[in-house]
Amino acid sequence: MENNQPIIIKRVKRFGGGHHGGAWKIAFADFATAMMAFFLVLWLLSTATPEQKIAIAGYFKDPIGFSESGTPYIIDLGGSPELAPEKTINPEQKAEPTPESSIVSPEQVDSLAEQVERERLELVLQELQNKVEQSPELQKFKDQILFEITQDGLRIQIVDAENRPMFDLGSARLKPYFEDILLAMADTIKTVPNKISVSGHTDAKPYAGSGEYGNWELSANRANAARRALVAGGYPDGQVARVVGYASSSLFDREHPLNPVNRRIDIVVLTKKAQRAIEGEQTTPENPAPSATPGEPGAAPEAPAPQPEPEPMQPQELREKLNIFEDGVLKMDEPGKKQ
Repeated sequence: MENNQPIIIKRVKRFGGGHHGGAWKIAFADFATAMMAFFLVLWLLSTATPEQKIAIAGYFKDPIGFSESGTPYIIDLGGSPELAPEKTINPEQKAEPTPESSIVSPEQVDSLAEQVERERLELVLQELQNKVEQSPELQKFKDQILFEITQDGLRIQIVDAENRPMFDLGSARLKPYFEDILLAMADTIKTVPNKISVSGHTDAKPYAGSGEYGNWELSANRANAARRALVAGGYPDGQVARVVGYASSSLFDREHPLNPVNRRIDIVVLTKKAQRAIEGEQTTPENPAPSATPGEPGAAPEAPAPQPEPEPMQPQELREKLNIFEDGVLKMDEPGKKQ
């Protein structure tokens, strides 16, 4: 008997997980757009002036009062915001700043000028620090070069080290590497119009020379030698407001009077206020000095003609001209010798 029953084969098709769609992309795009708008609002609020913030707040409190203002925008890019006070229902909203609020007092002007000057000095400080870090020759002495902003200006202190002094022992003869430091700094310091003050300091060890020459003379001579190095490097001599020697009266390390760091040269890029205090300004804007024809009694002396800046000297010629001290004696004071 034949088996004619048909054979049935079942094939099962397996499918992977279904596609979930791109709804998450839309949600993420909305989130990114909201965050961008949020940070944009924060940026606008941080850059808006108080008057602009008042105008924005007034618009959201009373939109009708702004419908017929002088500008169709909340903030007029062509000037200060303008409102329509006759339409506004906000009693606290002011139409425009009062004239008294727009007047800047002399104290505010001085404060702004000091702020701008401080920012300028901070840029000079940063440039000097970069020069020390980037120069292989100056980087060896970075521990001896100190920078700080004080109330008098930018102070640059170059201090002695135990095995690396700036001058010969007991004299004002500059070491070659100290000359290189001053010459490198002259290019940066002369970029600002502020004048400088140069001061010399010694440690508390008494000078071993004759009784007529001591630490006071030595510190003053060293400060003057530093000034000559700066001038030789191209710094205008007329921009030097003061050269002074302090001997050991202003120690860097008071607990250790013989510490080498007490032997130092201070160069201060003065603020205008400190410069006026040094120069002893005799006249003020309220009481100017009376004008007079040159040559008449009471007339101010004529200003000298501006001198061209000296060109930098060759290293050998520079060292011969700068080191005019030997054993504490000024060569130009000896008979038959000139500077």
